Amino acid sequence: MSWSRLYESGLTDNEFRISARQVLEIVLRRLECDGDVEKRSFYKRKFIETLKLKTIPIALHTDKAKEQHYEVPTDFFLKIMGPWMKYSSCYWNDDIHSIKEAEEAMLRLTCERAQVEDGHHIMDLGCGWGSVGLWVLEHYPNCRVTALSNSDTQQAYIQEAGRKRGFSDRLQVISADINYFDTHQVFDRIISIEMFEHMKNYQELFQKVASWLKRNGKLFLQILSHKEFVYSLNLIINGQHDWMAENFFTGGTIPSSDLYLYFQEHVLVSKMWQINGQHYQKTLDTWLRNQDKEKHSIIPIFERHYGTAEAEKMFENWRKFFMYCSELFGFREGNEWILTHILFEKQKHFKSNL
Repeated sequence: MSWSRLYESGLTDNEFRISARQVLEIVLRRLECDGDVEKRSFYKRKFIETLKLKTIPIALHTDKAKEQHYEVPTDFFLKIMGPWMKYSSCYWNDDIHSIKEAEEAMLRLTCERAQVEDGHHIMDLGCGWGSVGLWVLEHYPNCRVTALSNSDTQQAYIQEAGRKRGFSDRLQVISADINYFDTHQVFDRIISIEMFEHMKNYQELFQKVASWLKRNGKLFLQILSHKEFVYSLNLIINGQHDWMAENFFTGGTIPSSDLYLYFQEHVLVSKMWQINGQHYQKTLDTWLRNQDKEKHSIIPIFERHYGTAEAEKMFENWRKFFMYCSELFGFREGNEWILTHILFEKQKHFKSNL
């Protein structure tokens, strides 16, 4: 078994999912180092040392990330996601029966764990289609939000959504590459949902983020992670490159749940939570069902954006992406690849602008 099986056309959904689980078993065996705890520790230390090299940029392949996700037509995501346009894991329990409810449950939990208070100035860092910022503006009438994205289409969507809701005077939306962006503004809270997985130089990134926090400001992260292992999405199995890296996550890192404990020079971890991966699996399966249901309207969107010859291929690639990620987060009942929430405080020795 290798990644090549996932590139084959004509697989049924069941065949693709079985192949994905088989590949994930191989990935885990690689990472487990035949159960040798010393080897695991050695490779983790080496990986972290590499991430601490000052020569690497904060993020790699930012243009590729835009192409693979963030400049994909917004109309496509409007067809598959819930009304808050939350392009990240939702939160499901027995009382939740719709994507709208699941989006709202995670947005509510995010603000609770980030300790958002009315009157705060919030940065939504790597904001996607603005779900966190728009939620804050609707539920905290005295908050202001600065949303940062690497996408012009996301910027346009958020600005228009904010205008329609009457939030324009409390909302600033910036499109910029995190490698080069800086600001003199300072914030009570910085919230970043599933962006840090695209980053590499955490040392420099945390230093930047700390400089944007007020003296008593806090940083909240939601990351997709492995419960133990950290690795780059550039694995090669039987001569074949990682399917996810090739198609959807170029330059990405899968952090271990504890990775950022090793990067506390500028911010200090105060609380951590782990969330079972099946919450993400259910989110992805819901997006997939919505995509299939809306195929008649999605294909024309892709035809306009990619051309008629590529539209069907793009439709199938997104189906495979959702299925592969669903198997990843559902693997071993959601207890391998998980979500991690982390709340950081600013290190007291780090000078603040306010």
